Amino acid sequence: MIDTITVIGAGNVGATTAQRIAEKALARRVVVVDVVEGIPQGKALDQWESAPIEGFDTRIIGTNSYAETAGSSVVVITAGIARKPGMSRDDLLATNAAIVRQVTTEVARTSPDAILIIVSNPLDVMCYVAKQASGFPRERVLGMAGVLDAARYRAFLADALDVSVRDIQAMVLGGHGDTMVPLLSCTTVSGIPVTQLLDRPALDRIVERTRNGGAEIVQHLKTGSAFYAPSAAAVQMVEAIVLDAKRVLPCAAWLEGEYGMSGVFLGVPCKLGRRGLERIIEVELTDAERADLVRSADAVRGPMAALAS
Repeated sequence: MIDTITVIGAGNVGATTAQRIAEKALARRVVVVDVVEGIPQGKALDQWESAPIEGFDTRIIGTNSYAETAGSSVVVITAGIARKPGMSRDDLLATNAAIVRQVTTEVARTSPDAILIIVSNPLDVMCYVAKQASGFPRERVLGMAGVLDAARYRAFLADALDVSVRDIQAMVLGGHGDTMVPLLSCTTVSGIPVTQLLDRPALDRIVERTRNGGAEIVQHLKTGSAFYAPSAAAVQMVEAIVLDAKRVLPCAAWLEGEYGMSGVFLGVPCKLGRRGLERIIEVELTDAERADLVRSADAVRGPMAALAS
C-alpha cells in the first residue's frame, strides 16, 4: 500500500476508479479532484460512508484544489468531456487537450515524481499532451487503452464461444479507436488458438465489434459513455504499479524505435511495475498485423500534428 493516489475528474469514470482503488486498498488515501464545487466532496463522502460495509479503510477525499494531492505516487487523469452519439474520440481533441494540459501542469507541480495514467480521450493524443506538459520520462506517462480494448475483445469472444472470460488470453495493440489491432495470432482459449475454435468471418465480426465497443455503449446511453470497464482497466494498471506486479498489459506507451516506430504513443505490450513502464515487449506480428499497426500509428499522428499546428 502506498500513501496517496489521485484521480483527476469526478465524473463516472473518475468516481468509479476512486471507489475501485479504495476497495482494493491500494493506498491510504485516494484524492478525487474536480473543478465543479461540491461534486468531488459529495461523491467522496458517499464513498467513504460505504467503507464500513465494504470493509476498506482507504480514506477518500474530494477537493477542488491540488493541495491535497501533493506527493501522489500515481495520478489517474480522467478529466474531459465525454462522447455523445455521433461523436468520434477525435471530436473531443481541442477541448480535452486544453483540459489535460492544464491538469497535468498542476500535477507535475504538486507531485513531480508521480506516474501518470491517462484515460481522457482521444487517449493516445492526450498521452502526448500529458508527456509534453509534465516533462516526465516515458516510463511515467502511460495510457489506459489496450487493457480496455482487450477486455472488450475477450468478453465478446467469451460470448461467442460460451466459455469463461478467464480462459481467454488476448492482446489488442494500436491506437484507442477504429484502427486498434486485435492480434488474432496471439489470441488463445486456455492455450488453444482461437482460429481453431471460430471461423474467420466470426472472428472478423468480433474484431469489428471490439473496434466499435465504445461507440456501441454511447449509442445505448445517449447522454454519456462507458465507465465501468474503463475504470476497471485503469485500476488494473494502478494495481500492477502499486504492487510492483510486473504485469504484461497492453498500454499506450511512447515508442522510441520499438516496432520500427518512434515519436508516437501507441498501444503495445508493457511490463508494469513500481517504476511504471519497465519494458516494452515486441511480439512477432504477421505481415497484416504489422501493416495494421503502422496504419494505426498514422491515425494517431494526424491529431498530434493538428495540435502542434
